[in-house]
Formats: sequence, structure tokens, C-alpha cells
Amino acid sequence: MQSLPKLRTDLEFMPSPLEDRPGLFIRDPYRYTDAAVIVPPLLAEGLAFFDGQQTELDLQAYFTRRTGQLVPSDVVRSMVHALSEQGFLHTEKFDRMKLDKQRAFWEASQRMPAHAGSAYPAEAAGLQQRLAEFTRDGAGQSQNGFPAGSRRIALAAPHVSPEGGWRSYAAAYAGLGPELADKTFVILGTSHYGEPQRFGLTRKPFVTPLGTLEPDLPLVDRLAARGGDAVALEDYCHSIEHSIEFQCIFLQHQLGVRIKILPILCGPFIESLLTGRAPETNESVRRFFNELREIEEAYGNRIFWILGIDLAHIGRRYGDAFAARAQEGRMVEIQRADEERLEKVCSGESEAFFELVRPGHDELRWCGYSPLYTFLQAAPAARGAVLRYEQWNIDEMSVVSFAALEFWK
Repeated sequence: MQSLPKLRTDLEFMPSPLEDRPGLFIRDPYRYTDAAVIVPPLLAEGLAFFDGQQTELDLQAYFTRRTGQLVPSDVVRSMVHALSEQGFLHTEKFDRMKLDKQRAFWEASQRMPAHAGSAYPAEAAGLQQRLAEFTRDGAGQSQNGFPAGSRRIALAAPHVSPEGGWRSYAAAYAGLGPELADKTFVILGTSHYGEPQRFGLTRKPFVTPLGTLEPDLPLVDRLAARGGDAVALEDYCHSIEHSIEFQCIFLQHQLGVRIKILPILCGPFIESLLTGRAPETNESVRRFFNELREIEEAYGNRIFWILGIDLAHIGRRYGDAFAARAQEGRMVEIQRADEERLEKVCSGESEAFFELVRPGHDELRWCGYSPLYTFLQAAPAARGAVLRYEQWNIDEMSVVSFAALEFWK
């Protein structure tokens, strides 16, 4: 008998958010399929059989043992069919779905908004009003205190939902004025689903409900030509990623749509966490860092850096055995650990920052690690300050921390 197809390991799995429908919630973060399902508890146990080695008969026998009664083969076949149709299994159907989505992005002339209508209003008027409310209610939270005679060169803002992180967004973007409108904004965003040790580029304009932001094509092409093997040009992850999209709407609200951007998705530095060696010990990563540093040195007066980052991810959603509440219990210790890391970032101590991230393969799960470290390598003379720090319950049992920072030179 033919083995069951393998279950995709790049899906998102989490406990069902619905009390009346317990089980395992599954969705595809890559959006190769728009399906999202809740698998009942018993069937969720059977997902372990989708490993490419076991058969429908093995799965049927397991369900029979678990229930104490004969489970018809039709139940198993229906489960296999449903998972296959939804694109959750490694099958020829999924391969076609994946290729179709990737080809559609490659052939598109623009990068269309992926999160309008879900994470923020899809209509321009409604979005402008919401951003204006954030800016107004967050007024006075940003304390631009960089030393006299220095030049502000960067900010870091969250990439969590604007509805959850608006105070930190407001603090980060409050200092952006019209004097910066002629600069290219180099946006370093977390690539949540990108390849490790890779940097995703795109030449596509970014469209939002507020208009279109054009890429700085000469700089994109320079990085693509000189950045080496770490470059992923027209990275499909741009089509789905929110870490840069959210920065775009705040930039447009502050400065309009005439500005140019250089969007860079920073893949996870997994190799560094597994080996305990700094990311730049990877030759491809080092080459990309060096090219970014040369751009900073050559074009420093005409570029401004934007970092789309979150910090710790703690609680049930992220694999912890305990529930987390913002500013309570273990999250008090997490804040101290976050602040220790941020202190090293603000003082430009990339080595010390890495030494704090490295233990436990980043036990705090900072998804902003790669953009922050990339910036420290590109602009080693930068110094910074924390404008605001927050923790937010993304659900009842899980917390994300984030911050607003500014950097000067």
C-alpha cells in the first residue's frame, strides 16, 4: 500500500481559538492556500502518521485502537482527501498551487497589499483616520534626545498588528518630518518565512491604500549584483510578509508617497544560533553585510534606515508549557532580559548583543534579531535610545514584546 503523503512542516499550528471547537488550528502562512481548518483532537493525533512512511491502514489501525471500535476506511480517506485538497500535504496538487502563487508574484508589476482589510483598514480615508488617531493619542511619547551635532539615521518600530502596537509605532515615527522626504528609506524587515541566511529583495513598487511607494532601483540592483549568494531577488516572501508593509503605511502617513524605499527581508540567522558563531562567519552573509556597509558609507546622507522588528515571543502559542500575561509573572523577568539586549543594541555592541541572543538558540525568540544585527553591521557607528517598550497579549495565553527606538550618528 502506498505511504501517506508528508504533512507540510511550514504550516502554522496552534490550539483552536474557539472554545466550542477544540482541536488544532492549521493555516498556511505562505498563502499557497487560503484554507484554514480546525482539526478535532483525535484526528489531530493522526497527523503524526503523515510522514511519508506510514500508510492509510496504519492510521486506520491507530484510530481503531484509540476509540476501541472499528473506524471505517472512508474516515481515513476523507481525512487524506481534505488535507490534500487544502494544500496541507506534499502532493503534486500542492506543488502546482505553490508554483502558481510564486509565478503570479514573479510576473506581477507591483507588490499589492497583503494585509489591508485585516490588520488595518482597506480604504484610504479609513486608514488615514486610524493612523491619525494613533499619532494624536501617541503624541508626546517620543523623546528625541540624541546628542547635539549628531544626525538621526534610523528608527526601529514594531511589526506587530498596528492595533496592538500603535503606541510604539507612534513613538517611533513621531520624529519623521518633511526634511527626510527626499531620502531613500532602507527598510529592514523580519522575514518570518524566508530562507535562513538569505536577504529578500524586490524591484516591485509597494502598493497600499494610501498610494504607491517606488523602490530605489539603482540601490536594489547594486545589492542584487554585489550582495552575493545571500541575495534572493524577487523573494516570494515579499508578497505575504507584514513586517515591511506595516512600515510603509506609517511612512506614507508621515511623509506621503513620493519617497523611495529599499525593502530588504532579513531571513533568520539560524546557523549562528546552532553553531554559536556570529552571523558574519558565514561568508555569504558577511558579503551582504559588507555591501550594506559600503552603501551606508557612500550614501549615508541620502538614506534613512527603518527596522520593522518585534522582540520576545512567550507563552502557549509559541510552544511554552505555561500561559503568559503581559507585565506579570515571568514577563517581568522577560522585560529585564529584553532591556539588557536593547542596551547592547543601542550602544552598538553587536558582539555583546549576539552573546545575549545565542544561549538556548535564542530562548526569548526575538524575531527582530536578524534585522537588528544586520543594521549594527551596516552602521557600526550608530548609537541609539529606547523611546518606548511594551508587552502585549496577542491572545489570552501568549505575549509579544516590542519597542520603539531611534538611532543617530
